[in-house]
Amino acid sequence: MREIIFDTETTGLDNRADRIIEIGGIELINHFPTGNTLHLYINPGDRKVHPDALAVHGITDESLKDKPPFEEVADKILNFFGDAKWIAHNATFDMGFVNAEFARLGRPPILPDMVIDTLAMARRKHPMGPNSLDALCRRYGIDNSHRTKHGALLDSELLAEVYIEMIGGRQTALGLGSVTGSSARSRQNDVAEEIVVDIFARPAPLPSRLTEEELAAHAALVAKLGTKGIWSKYPASE
Repeated sequence: MREIIFDTETTGLDNRADRIIEIGGIELINHFPTGNTLHLYINPGDRKVHPDALAVHGITDESLKDKPPFEEVADKILNFFGDAKWIAHNATFDMGFVNAEFARLGRPPILPDMVIDTLAMARRKHPMGPNSLDALCRRYGIDNSHRTKHGALLDSELLAEVYIEMIGGRQTALGLGSVTGSSARSRQNDVAEEIVVDIFARPAPLPSRLTEEELAAHAALVAKLGTKGIWSKYPASE
């Protein structure tokens, strides 16, 4: 299963007029980061970065002058996402901007069934909150001390860890194989670790705890079921 954790930074809060200026994405396969990422800065044209937005992400108008406009990176974004789910924290905000950008190019929107909102997930899982990305990092013990400002790729990396914790992905990745010896894979902070578990077979079977009377009663019951009864295939002594 392929999923993309992503985040956007914008010139402001109104997707009807403001524009996306940064997008970052992290690819997950079966809930594990693959190392495949997308990170783009985008020229918003004549739309200037609002001072309140600048205080959040620190991306200046000057730094965006030599970046490509959205129409030049739209195909790259769509190719990266492919048929994966779009996963974002407060996805209503991000998808509002993404679909507004596609609408300006006459392209179809990303449909709601392709989107997962981790904020909605967090509110269901932790109804007492708080459920901001920073709060969830604290809840799950994820180090976000290097997050002094918002950034699309950094926030995507943190959200990927939060998302994996919320769905129990690390636990479901663990498993045991055959009785002769098996290995399970876990991942801690994107580092694969192999854990080998040896399970030894009992050298001799335990003696039966059934009495002679219990065996006789069982045999009598099985005889009443006839030859087609499934219990006739399994002698009580086994």
